[in-house]
Amino acid sequence: MKSLIAALLVSMVAIMGFVKAEYSDKNTESKDKFRYRALSSNNPVKISWETLRDVTFKKKWYPEESVYMLYPTFGPNVNKLNGKEVLLTGYVLPIDAEANLYALSAFPFSACFFCGGAGPESVVGLKFKKTGRKFKTDERHTLRGTLKLNADNIYELNYNIEGAEIADE
Repeated sequence: MKSLIAALLVSMVAIMGFVKAEYSDKNTESKDKFRYRALSSNNPVKISWETLRDVTFKKKWYPEESVYMLYPTFGPNVNKLNGKEVLLTGYVLPIDAEANLYALSAFPFSACFFCGGAGPESVVGLKFKKTGRKFKTDERHTLRGTLKLNADNIYELNYNIEGAEIADE
């Protein structure tokens, strides 16, 4: 009788272990499917200014303007984000408010790329989905839109967010 009870207990433990392992595998599979859906859907990727520092610059001669300018070589982490929907928080800087031209900066106006000592990787051009809203200098916002890398058009910033809209209001 004792051996029968022991055999039943061993069988139950073995069955419970199998059921737990099967449940665990199914649970992992559903998590992986969820993770895949999250990465493959249009959920924006929250990026930081540190992420945008994955770039190096070399001086390059631009004959159309007769000037040397910094030419970017984007690193692999930034290249993966090109064309992706992102969220980025920073300070809004009016470039030409009447023309709806703004930039997002890692730093306030007094320390930004244009006025302070920051590098070109610390500003992002904003191309808004809807025009008409006027921003004050140094308003801090999180913006959502499609990140576009720019190495060749010297009349635009190296980073741009197209279809930008405020995500924190």
